[in-house]
Amino acid sequence: MILRARIVVPVSTPLIENGALVIDGGRIIAVAPWAEIAGRFKGTICDLGEVILLPGLVNAHCHLDYTNLAGEIGTTSSFIDWIKSITTLKMGMDRADYMASWSRGAQMLLRTGTTTVADIEAVPELLPEAWQSTPLRIYSFLEMTGIKSRREPERILDEACSKIESLRPSRNQMGLSPHASYSTQFELLLLSGVRARQQSLRLATHVAESAEEFEMFFHKRGSMFDFLLANNRVMDDCGGITPVGHLERAGILGKNLIAVHANYLHEKDAERLAQSGSHIVHCPRSHTFFRHRPFPFLELKTAGTNICLGTDSLASVDKLRGQDIQLNMFEEMSAFAKSNPSVSPDTILKLATMNGALALGMKGAVGELTIGACADIIAIPYSGGIADSHEAIISHSGDVAASMIDGQWALRPESLSANE
Repeated sequence: MILRARIVVPVSTPLIENGALVIDGGRIIAVAPWAEIAGRFKGTICDLGEVILLPGLVNAHCHLDYTNLAGEIGTTSSFIDWIKSITTLKMGMDRADYMASWSRGAQMLLRTGTTTVADIEAVPELLPEAWQSTPLRIYSFLEMTGIKSRREPERILDEACSKIESLRPSRNQMGLSPHASYSTQFELLLLSGVRARQQSLRLATHVAESAEEFEMFFHKRGSMFDFLLANNRVMDDCGGITPVGHLERAGILGKNLIAVHANYLHEKDAERLAQSGSHIVHCPRSHTFFRHRPFPFLELKTAGTNICLGTDSLASVDKLRGQDIQLNMFEEMSAFAKSNPSVSPDTILKLATMNGALALGMKGAVGELTIGACADIIAIPYSGGIADSHEAIISHSGDVAASMIDGQWALRPESLSANE
């Protein structure tokens, strides 16, 4: 199959006007100007016309099973109040509710250009049924906590690893998610790091998300400290250390770690993350919802960390009266641009594509249009000049014009017939 478009944006290489790419066996085998492709390859030609063709977006952090909680939690006075609210809402959900929420979220992402998503699975019982409900490429991280249940950390970890072993996914992948530095006992963090290294698993955890979390670890006080102490969390790992330093002490910083948020850093935290090779996920709309202090993008970038974008869940996105909010990586790019006007549009696009792929260990496979990459491709309408292409991408709103995953149409362009 040969796809032709007004503009092709490979991300890893310069833009191509009147470009095309060739797909064979679900992989990209050529990307070049149309004149070069037309003279070298034969196959079914799909001329998509006035569009920008770009790699499918990589959502590096999501909670699909919270999608239907959109708008259920208003602005709270503190992060811990939000935790209390979502905990109460989750108590009223059953498996069917979670499944409906997960599937609805996956549909939102598909329509709005995501082709790969790293999802935190709070209800692993949904797998593999949930995977089978969507063509999305899913990287499922199994959530682990255990503070309130008082279950043994080793047993929690064994069950998660057994789940991974039992599913043995093919296209989709799995990892471990000790939920957060504050909500996971130190022993579980420690054991997760060891097991992940032994079994070559990736880890994802929330860290340094809120001021309350920083106060808990560094000053051994505050609303989060008091709340968790009342819920039987052992608090002797707090005092005189940052949340990032706590993860370093547990031995889980490293190239296989996706550190979600990293909003509240101190002293050498950025260097710790960079030197360990840990990846950072920023969720712009969630950041705005909690009224956090500005995300330390330049500090982390200067230190040399790989930074990518995620949607988080719709339970932490502002919803205006009558507004329909979506899980949408274009919205995240737009929100990031507004908060970081000095960052170029092409850099922002990399945060939502190549950088996310690197964080998931999928560099060269997704997040870019290059020879050998998976044919995960999206198209958005565009009739402007090539110079404005990146700006058009990060300001795009609504659904995409087409989406392809593994060389198969996930959202078929209206210009193509059903048998093309």
